[in-house]
Amino acid sequence: MSFLRVRNLHKNFGSVTALEDLTLDIHEGEFFTLLGASGCGKTTTLRLIGGLEKPDGGEIYLGDLCLASQTQRVFVNPEKREMGMVFQSYALWPHMTVFENVAYPLKLRWEKKNIIQQKVNAALDLVGLQGLEDRPAPALSGGQQQRVALARALVFSPRVLLLDEPLSNLDARLRDEMRQELKALQRRVGVTMVFVTHDQIEGLSLSDRIAIMHRGQLLQVGTPEEVYHRPAAAIVRDFLGKTFSLVGKIVATGDNLLRVAVPASADRPLTVPERCLPATAGAFAVGQNVLLAIRPEKVTVWDSAPDGKPNLVQATLESAHFLGDRYEYTVAIGGEKHLMILPATETHRVGARIFLELKPEEITLWPAAESV
Repeated sequence: MSFLRVRNLHKNFGSVTALEDLTLDIHEGEFFTLLGASGCGKTTTLRLIGGLEKPDGGEIYLGDLCLASQTQRVFVNPEKREMGMVFQSYALWPHMTVFENVAYPLKLRWEKKNIIQQKVNAALDLVGLQGLEDRPAPALSGGQQQRVALARALVFSPRVLLLDEPLSNLDARLRDEMRQELKALQRRVGVTMVFVTHDQIEGLSLSDRIAIMHRGQLLQVGTPEEVYHRPAAAIVRDFLGKTFSLVGKIVATGDNLLRVAVPASADRPLTVPERCLPATAGAFAVGQNVLLAIRPEKVTVWDSAPDGKPNLVQATLESAHFLGDRYEYTVAIGGEKHLMILPATETHRVGARIFLELKPEEITLWPAAESV
């Protein structure tokens, strides 16, 4: 049985459907991320789990305990759900010190003073804020304020920690540092984390599993590697990163392979294993127009056609942009321009004819209608 279960969750705000039939299973001790563009329903999902909103339909369970159910007429208040929450704005009390902010949840639970002292000290030690107990909350940096919010959410040992875009207010350098610290903290504490973000880097680097959401619906759940390399929908593919894509046509099938003719493929169709097809794609037929997609960093570039390599496409290298650790190249294929990403150690001459190797196992194939 899953630790945190969401079943057929619905939520409307007036005539707007924020969530539609959402079902999730989150494991104990897991770092689980709700990822999607603004307005996709991820924060609404988090607020429903935390009890800050009431669902219009569906159920939420923590272990065997029903937290919310319209049919059972159950709704457990937020303070009784054994969940901590870190908001995007941190929501610290400006008139309180660091110690008083972190101690606040314990005072609401009528803990004894000596227990509060012990737990607050332990929480501050956990987030690296020892010695700042008497500092006023407004006198802290953004990163320190975030640590106070984390300590306050962890001080009463919640079973689940909910985080609503907690890194979005930090500058780029501090965001990178806090991302590493947050993952390390989760491993030390072992608490189940449900993390909301629109940032693909945060989702891919932090998560054990990711739920990709779009317009109130769940598109895919999987490990970062699964959703990035084997997206279940074109929206997932395009949201998670750059895509090198070519329009083609199925010219043959058989032996668990599809053969796709694309522009500039040296008169030889490209081969795509059937196991690389998205689960939602259905069957492909000979003569069907398709979109062949691969992550740009998975394309190998050759200055001359190598012997014995399948899936070669001729291209002209039109421009190069040096970005420190990598180059971004623009290549022309059959009158269309495409983006390539290669490490900085690999350089090619602008204007040269090159050959692109599209490894069969790295390709996903889509109906042409899903290319828009």
